[in-house]
Amino acid sequence: MSATFVAAFGSEPAATAQAPARANLLGEHTDYNDGFVLPTPLPYVTTVSVGPGAQDGVIEAHAARFRETKTRPLDAPAAGDWLDYPLGCVRVLMKGGTPVPGLRLSIDSDIPMGAGISSSAALEVATLRALRQWLGLSLDDMAIAKLGQQAESSYVGMPCGIMDQMVSALGTPGQALFLDTRSLDHRLVGLPGSHRLAVVHSGVTHRLTEGGYRQRRSECEQAAAALGVRSLRELDVADLARVEALPEPLNRRARHVVTENRRVLDGVAALERGDAAAFGRLMVESHRSQQHDYAVSVPEIDALVDSALRHGAVGARLTGGGFGGCIIALVEDMAAWWPVVASENPAAKLIFPRSLTS
Repeated sequence: MSATFVAAFGSEPAATAQAPARANLLGEHTDYNDGFVLPTPLPYVTTVSVGPGAQDGVIEAHAARFRETKTRPLDAPAAGDWLDYPLGCVRVLMKGGTPVPGLRLSIDSDIPMGAGISSSAALEVATLRALRQWLGLSLDDMAIAKLGQQAESSYVGMPCGIMDQMVSALGTPGQALFLDTRSLDHRLVGLPGSHRLAVVHSGVTHRLTEGGYRQRRSECEQAAAALGVRSLRELDVADLARVEALPEPLNRRARHVVTENRRVLDGVAALERGDAAAFGRLMVESHRSQQHDYAVSVPEIDALVDSALRHGAVGARLTGGGFGGCIIALVEDMAAWWPVVASENPAAKLIFPRSLTS
């Protein structure tokens, strides 16, 4: 929205762009293991506007959500705040040889923070799209996704996989994006017409940078090294006997990744034949694997999943990196299902579809 830019800086922006949030249907913690994922965009967006700055070598950025403006040299290190994300995008462009002058930037977003639906990737993709438009860059959306991941990993300091940026840049609303994160081959897959997706915030905010995510990634790398493979993607369910022989907790971490990759492949097949019940069973298996093998769930999430299933969801699971955030459920009768689940989980909030909560 240019109104935010105008209010903050007193002039019209040179470019404005948007990018959506996402929910992951299957394939959690597989992307940084070169595996398969199946996310879908959500109708929440981040809007970024950019224009020339008042001073060369400096970024001035205004975040409407926080009602604050920050100023930082373009060569400054990360500071651990929201400005790291757009500045990280500027930095990766500059590192790649693109000259970026001083700039002003505004951010509007209706994506719930701490919900695990990728507010950071949406900010990165929207920023890079706005910079592409302003600077006349020849970057397709695949390149935008790669640069967004690079910004988050190398500048922000979060060693994320590429799933979030890919679905934010290349996803289509109402469809799932089946992505091979090793080759980046991808295609759209239709969602069940007989059921609807519900995304419910547990009331527990997650923060992946607090260490659990890094630890899980390190454990996966240790497991792969112990098994003599480049990444856990090299393994399939036929290799589970080797996986089980690993010491704790590496055996459970690797087992989750190997079985989760298989669940994504089976889930795509289920969607393509219109089998919502089979897809729902895979969602439940995925959650139990995250709960017990990967240990990224929390009691509030587990209770919410159990409640969702008890009251008629054909599938439900933790979505996002874990340690709080949201569940995603596959529901036939949303209007009847949500009030009962809400009564059992007073801290929970239905964030998609929004029509039932507005």
